[in-house]
Amino acid sequence: MHAAIITAYDAPPAYGEHPEPVAAGENEMVVDVLAAGLHHLTRAKANGTHYTATGTFPLVPGVDGVVRDPQGRLRYAVLDDTASGTFAERTVIDVRRSVLLPEDADPVRVAAAMNPGMSSWVALRRRVSFPEGRRVLILGATGSAGRMAIQIAKRFGASQVIAVGRDATRLTTLRGLGADQAVTFDDVAVAADVDVVLDFVWGAPAADAMLPLLKSRADRGAPLTWVQIGSIAGATAPIPSAALRAARLRIVGSGIGSVSPADFIAEFPELAAAVTDGTLDVQARPVPLADIARAWDEETGERLVFVP
Repeated sequence: MHAAIITAYDAPPAYGEHPEPVAAGENEMVVDVLAAGLHHLTRAKANGTHYTATGTFPLVPGVDGVVRDPQGRLRYAVLDDTASGTFAERTVIDVRRSVLLPEDADPVRVAAAMNPGMSSWVALRRRVSFPEGRRVLILGATGSAGRMAIQIAKRFGASQVIAVGRDATRLTTLRGLGADQAVTFDDVAVAADVDVVLDFVWGAPAADAMLPLLKSRADRGAPLTWVQIGSIAGATAPIPSAALRAARLRIVGSGIGSVSPADFIAEFPELAAAVTDGTLDVQARPVPLADIARAWDEETGERLVFVP
């Protein structure tokens, strides 16, 4: 079969022949891949910068996708740590880490949306208390995950969502997704009285935003939960000590490990339903898997989805 193949952390993926996958466990099955998204997680695992990277080569990247099982049914599936990912014509899935989809579901749309959507969905469902009426700040709101976080926070009953990003042009589009305000990092203090921060950025931008945000709170004793989800601006953040002393700030992470596989899987059906019924706006662009070398490092506001 054909697949995208990576031979080292610093090597770009190459499209070529690869051995057929083989199912080994009783819950495993070989499936046809219909669509697989190019996520930040996928790139980070492939280049060794994600904490779950295994260093096993050759590597077929791809952490999830929409597949067709041997019975002809459509599924969304997430793969465990494996060197045989979804950027291939076929792969092996554990049926317990998948969810059936309606036959009329758009594979490209689902493959584009589930991973970025799951990041905020799981954070609000599994990592914080989120009763209706909470106010939410989203750092990095112009990316795919941030755009979906706006919609998901509103879906879960947020009374106010403030979107923060660098790209002023993209920020102007976010009100149409439900953002009550959309501002740059320079104006982050306007969001001082939120209850939850969903942080897809981390690094220096997140650290620099903390003190202006905390010092402007009307009541510094009111709890603020900062949920660290992504790290596109840096894996470490120089958090000022005053941020932890001057306000009732709690920093938690949301991701693989801090959320159990069972908890992730439990959220699949409802998110998949929200994606397939069209209630969540998804920006996706299909790309032939044969073009992976060209598209791998492409920066775009759309989520690229490889189609074998």
